[in-house]
Amino acid sequence: MKIHVRAELVYRFDPPTDAIYKIQVAHWPGQVLLEERLSTVPPVDFHEDEDAEFGARTLRAHLSGEVALVYEAVVDNGSLKGLPPVTVQHDWGDLPAEVLIYLSPSRYCPSDQFGRFVSRTFPDTEGGARVLAILEWLKVNIEYEPGSSDTETTAARTFIDRAGVCRDFTHLGITLCRASGIPARAVSAYAHQLTPPDFHAIFEVWLSNGWWLVDPTGLAPVEGLVRIACGRDAADIAFLTTQGGCQHVRQAITAEAREG
Repeated sequence: MKIHVRAELVYRFDPPTDAIYKIQVAHWPGQVLLEERLSTVPPVDFHEDEDAEFGARTLRAHLSGEVALVYEAVVDNGSLKGLPPVTVQHDWGDLPAEVLIYLSPSRYCPSDQFGRFVSRTFPDTEGGARVLAILEWLKVNIEYEPGSSDTETTAARTFIDRAGVCRDFTHLGITLCRASGIPARAVSAYAHQLTPPDFHAIFEVWLSNGWWLVDPTGLAPVEGLVRIACGRDAADIAFLTTQGGCQHVRQAITAEAREG
């Protein structure tokens, strides 16, 4: 599918501070970047980096005052498919070394606290069937409620509150997968048909010798996802990280299918 993505971010950096943006389409196998444009008012001389493993790209600069950034791209995201229940869960000894880190607890995903819960709640399931059971549990038990969480909310807090937004669904989904012995990591994405449009937090699991994207909120079809960045949890995929404070002025994100 060809998708036109656009992000307009207007923030005020007062006092001046260092900032990192992660908003560009990743250079990822099966995801082809066809067009791309970046502009800022006032002009900003960004330092650009690309992660060798993930193809995720970052923009760094010392910013001051109001900065308006507009990023646009057209990408062919290939033919993404939903997770089949027959995908196989691997013994840890058979996993690639680079995948092992996604079995461990992280800042927002205390998976070591949920071992007993997953064994009692999802008995006699493993692999893709276990992940799909976790997604169904999230659908039934967690309410999508804007404003119910903040940037410090962990999966444990969401489990107690039973409410959250996409990053909270993602953190809890990752946590339950890792507690089940399944490697899982957070992904930021542009999402076609997401309402209201925004950056979207989803996750992926390692099964049958590959990564499979899933949307724990069920708000966007997997076929319309465009990868930006991935990591252990939201701390690694935030679209804007600053050393000091900043003030939101306005923001608009879109992802629209393009014919031809």
